[in-house]
Amino acid sequence: MSTATLSGSLYAEMIKGGAAILNQNRAIVNDLNVFPIPDGDTGDNMFMTIDSGVGVLSGKDTGSLAITAKAAAAGMLSGARGNSGAILSQIFAGISKGFEGVEEAQIKDVCKAFSCGVDQAYKAVRQPVEGTILTVFREAVAFANSLVEDSTSLEEYFDNLIKELYASLKRTPDLLDVLKEAGVVDSGGAGFVYIAEGMKQALSGGIGQYESNHQTSASHAIDITTFTEDSELKFGYCTEFLLRLQNKKCDVEHFDLKVISDFLEASGDSVVAFMDGSIVKAHVHTFAPGEILNYCQKFGEFLTLKIENMTLQHNETTIQNNFEEKNEFEMRVKPHKRYGLVCCAAGEGLKNAFYEIGCDYVVDGGQSMNPSVGDFLKAFAEVNTDTVFVFPNNGNIIMTANQAGELYENANIVVIPTKSIGAGYAAISMFDPDGDEDQVKAGLEEAADQSLCAMVSRAVRDTDKDGVSVAKDDFIGFVGSKILCAGKTVNDTALDLAEKVYSDDYGIFMIVRGADTLEDDANALAAEIGSRHSLCETIVIDGGQPVFDYIFILM
Repeated sequence: MSTATLSGSLYAEMIKGGAAILNQNRAIVNDLNVFPIPDGDTGDNMFMTIDSGVGVLSGKDTGSLAITAKAAAAGMLSGARGNSGAILSQIFAGISKGFEGVEEAQIKDVCKAFSCGVDQAYKAVRQPVEGTILTVFREAVAFANSLVEDSTSLEEYFDNLIKELYASLKRTPDLLDVLKEAGVVDSGGAGFVYIAEGMKQALSGGIGQYESNHQTSASHAIDITTFTEDSELKFGYCTEFLLRLQNKKCDVEHFDLKVISDFLEASGDSVVAFMDGSIVKAHVHTFAPGEILNYCQKFGEFLTLKIENMTLQHNETTIQNNFEEKNEFEMRVKPHKRYGLVCCAAGEGLKNAFYEIGCDYVVDGGQSMNPSVGDFLKAFAEVNTDTVFVFPNNGNIIMTANQAGELYENANIVVIPTKSIGAGYAAISMFDPDGDEDQVKAGLEEAADQSLCAMVSRAVRDTDKDGVSVAKDDFIGFVGSKILCAGKTVNDTALDLAEKVYSDDYGIFMIVRGADTLEDDANALAAEIGSRHSLCETIVIDGGQPVFDYIFILM
């Protein structure tokens, strides 16, 4: 049996198939990590990204191919995590553009759409690197497109696409030395191979039933008795809607989102508003949702509406969590100001340390659990400033932060591309709000560049890298992607690392203790480093971070 036409419903099934097969194999993709520590989350990031697209499509009448492709791409963009997920979302965004106006696609339409996916993905990466998912997808599309004739079926197209995906993936170590040294192929490319396999299987109905595993806040029965006749509305209403602009009400083609976002800002707080074509997505906390709805209906009609009494939610949360100690930093009220600071960190102690030095919002995430675009959008809204400086603190989060910044309309988003916790901490600790945006940015970047961040973690496999021989379960000390030392005990390795990275240029040596590191070990390490380098102030904090037994921040 061969398929000549791609419909919206079939494309939806193919995306579900891609998510299903990737889900079955994401542990394999995770394990293709170049660095021998638990940072292999490419499979998880790609799965959560494509599954966000499935979540949009599940249980819905998808309609035309153009509508289906656009909806899936929008879902993936919102759920994109990590570099691999961000690139994957852009591949499907490009495919969606290629299908614009298409009810059902013939094989030449598919060729065009997949080529658009290549173009969009490359444009989304500021400095494209060959030997990654970009190369694997580009070469496979070029190969499959070159063999297309009018009679080529979708099954034949995907057979050729998958054939070259495997061939190109096998060549990735020849393009990237880090892959060759680690003895692995590119993890993002491998993830896309599984997605393509699932899409191909769905063509023949071979996947079976698959529903999104996307984690959403499940609705539950609200106990309305917690808001009585004598209750006071202290927290207003969480109001969210999708508004389809209407030509009979406004000039849709030239509509300025500020008309709505300015009104939302004046009527409430925690505002998020952005446009996708003629649809406005908005979120606001307000005491007068009716006024907002009446105003916005002047420009279009609502597709979805959600209004929740936040006082009622707060009462329920208080009842359910009354045995939990509240984090004082999470309860700060954030008045409007000129500049705001948002960073990423994992571990309660480390997050609190960022709050203590002036960070306005800490997005939960880091190594092995990258935040999504949606997580950043929420943070930007909560900060309530004219300009938000963002510190990803992980190279795999920078692209996601940039994508969120491009979507956000209500503040100027400036991403400081910090690749480590240390760089972000040093920059924020030296933050000087006196100056224009360019001056402040330059100061933050300078502080980040002048710091050094080193880490200790346990190896998850044998490797020989940077002249250091590492056995599985050894502790390794490293800066960035360069391994400096390895040892059998955590403190011996940490002390060896400290000696390799310390210089008299630094006046502060901060030791951030991980979740699995004993307090006595950290204090003993600090005492030894302090005795060897008496001119440097040695500080220990309980970071509680996963993955890294120690993080050293030298400033």
